[in-house]
Amino acid sequence: MKASFLALASLVLTASSVGARTVFSAIAVDGVAQGHGVAVRVPSTNDPVKDITSDDIICNKDFIQPVSKVVASVPAGSVVSAEFHHTPAGYVGPDPSDPLDPTNKGPVIAYLAAIPDATQTDVTGLQWFKIFEDGLNPQNHQWGSDHLFNSGGFANVTIPSCIPSGDYLLRQLTLRYLALSSATSYPGAQFFLSCAQLHVTGGGDATPKTVSFPGAYTPTTPGITANIYTDTTYTVPGPAVFTC
Repeated sequence: MKASFLALASLVLTASSVGARTVFSAIAVDGVAQGHGVAVRVPSTNDPVKDITSDDIICNKDFIQPVSKVVASVPAGSVVSAEFHHTPAGYVGPDPSDPLDPTNKGPVIAYLAAIPDATQTDVTGLQWFKIFEDGLNPQNHQWGSDHLFNSGGFANVTIPSCIPSGDYLLRQLTLRYLALSSATSYPGAQFFLSCAQLHVTGGGDATPKTVSFPGAYTPTTPGITANIYTDTTYTVPGPAVFTC
């Protein structure tokens, strides 16, 4: 069976402290919650990945054990909701920084890649294509991170109806800046990410143009550095969003 790897990447740029961290730890498929940690590789901490050349930029590391062996069934064209919360434990009660500190600013991004088995440990060498991005609206200065906070931590991504059927991982990535001085130069960005395991059914035969992780981002890639206080326009990192 041909398998694939689905990645949802959220990029959050912030000028605040460690309280700003967030973790992708659950999914819903067309509104049906799968459960905390079910079909998701949840990191054991909300510590960031800082090195965009590291393999940790793919799915993170040091996952809560045992890692789920569930692969969630997802019809092509359906909506997958990635659920974010302040800690790996998911929602644990009222928290002003849940799902993330509202002072955080940045885009939300989603990628897909083919893989032989969505539960396999090795995720290196995969080829990715972007299926979603939510960056900066210059009219109201609202970021994808603002929409994530206002939704209670849910990022909704439509799975393209034309992609081939097969296994997928949903990769969730968040990126932030700790201070204005570090926000404008690499490696001020901090990435928070994890992956969920999906199997897409009823797909098509599209062959999107792909990129590699690590490799798709460099220190000079537009959007890897930014000034969230003064920028009035913003380019979301990576390639254009694939459409059928």
